Amino acid sequence: MVAAITLDPSYLKQKTNNAVDHHQQQENFVIEEIEGLIKVYKNGRVERPQIVPCVTAAVDPELGVTSMDMVIDRFTNVSSRFYVPIRRDMNNPMKKLPLLVYFHGGGFCVGSAAWSCYHEFLAKLAAKAGCIIMSVNYRLAPEHPLPAAYEDGLRSLVWLKQEASCERGGEEESNQWWSTQCDFSRIFLVGDSAGANIAHNVSTKLLCSGTFLLPSIIKGVILVQPFFGGEDRTSSEKNHDMVQPRRRSVLNLAASDTYWRLALPAGSNRDHPWCNPLANGSCFGSDSVAMMVCISELDILKDRQFEFCGAMVRAGKKVETVVYRGVGHAFQVLDKSMLAQTRCQEMITHIKAFVENN
Repeated sequence: MVAAITLDPSYLKQKTNNAVDHHQQQENFVIEEIEGLIKVYKNGRVERPQIVPCVTAAVDPELGVTSMDMVIDRFTNVSSRFYVPIRRDMNNPMKKLPLLVYFHGGGFCVGSAAWSCYHEFLAKLAAKAGCIIMSVNYRLAPEHPLPAAYEDGLRSLVWLKQEASCERGGEEESNQWWSTQCDFSRIFLVGDSAGANIAHNVSTKLLCSGTFLLPSIIKGVILVQPFFGGEDRTSSEKNHDMVQPRRRSVLNLAASDTYWRLALPAGSNRDHPWCNPLANGSCFGSDSVAMMVCISELDILKDRQFEFCGAMVRAGKKVETVVYRGVGHAFQVLDKSMLAQTRCQEMITHIKAFVENN
């Protein structure tokens, strides 16, 4: 006769709790992290610490700029923050203003049009360059990997086309506070870091497809420290750790690689053409669209950016290159030193001149 075997119920409960705890630990395991900026967990949860405060559209009255947030696409929750100069050219008060469509940086994974650093920089740029600025709040990876940000950029241009049609039709529109002052025949695509990558890829998509959403009115592209990559390392990427710590760029190689792993389609490497514009089969767009590339001397990406400019020139494109000495990646929004502030003023002057000359 076989004796009956019974188990202590507390033992079963303990085993169950241990299994649950183990599962929770696995689900809460961090698979990707950039310290202070983003954590991605195995279960798909994403944390973004508020390292930079988000602010409302209010602007210091002394700047002479009005600002307001506008919804671009309710379905995807894409919006834009507009900046419109109040002070006009007294010699030609009816003159309309060029429009800069701006994409913020952040490795496609962090950042916002509402970040205080971008809000301050773009309000100042609008005032001093005499431009209307549309700062696009696009979707972020890894929840929305590329090409989501490019699609949001294109959608923003379609929205602009619709606004231009309404303005010409004289309809009563809630957006007339900015659209009636806008010269829709002079649009510039602008961005810094990942935003510069978006500006480049959106313009390339428009100008290589043969289908112009806004025919002949994209007058130029301004790429500020464009975020490009590649499997082969450049000298500035390999030698970044040799730079004195106080002179290093805020972007390091480990963070750059993490951003690309989170942003690119699954299974892609850094030679994907969205990351590496010099990859085989890349299109550089129209010869008629002028381009300015702003490069920081201490940026780990500077060699890659110089290679990009050289390839553009060899392809017959009009490219103006400006180098900012003694500063690193994203200095114009993240570096508060006196040198960075001086270089920021220089950048605003260069952007103003580029827009006026094109």
